[in-house]
Amino acid sequence: MVTDAQQACFEAGIKFGSLYHQFAGTPVSPSSTRSLETAMAEAIENQPHCESVTVTIHDDRVADAIDHENGYTELTGSLMDVEMAIRYADVAVSTRMRMVDGYPLMELVDVDER
Repeated sequence: MVTDAQQACFEAGIKFGSLYHQFAGTPVSPSSTRSLETAMAEAIENQPHCESVTVTIHDDRVADAIDHENGYTELTGSLMDVEMAIRYADVAVSTRMRMVDGYPLMELVDVDER
């Protein structure tokens, strides 16, 4: 038997996998970061049990990653931070993705069973 907390954590993992693998490789430039943030958040918020998604694409990191004259780079985990709130039944899960030792780490921040 799966608990509500386990299911909520599973749902969070599904959303991170979807977000990361759907958008990794998307062309991004400093002028398109805000619209891409919005598109990513709104796409993931469509999924069941997702209460909110905040995507922050760092303009300075994007600018530093551009290495050719075309003015864009490919989106990677190193260019963004993400926070998600998931609710399954009476369980609220907070998650985030941030750079840790050069790796975009996806992690549970809190599991609140009320």
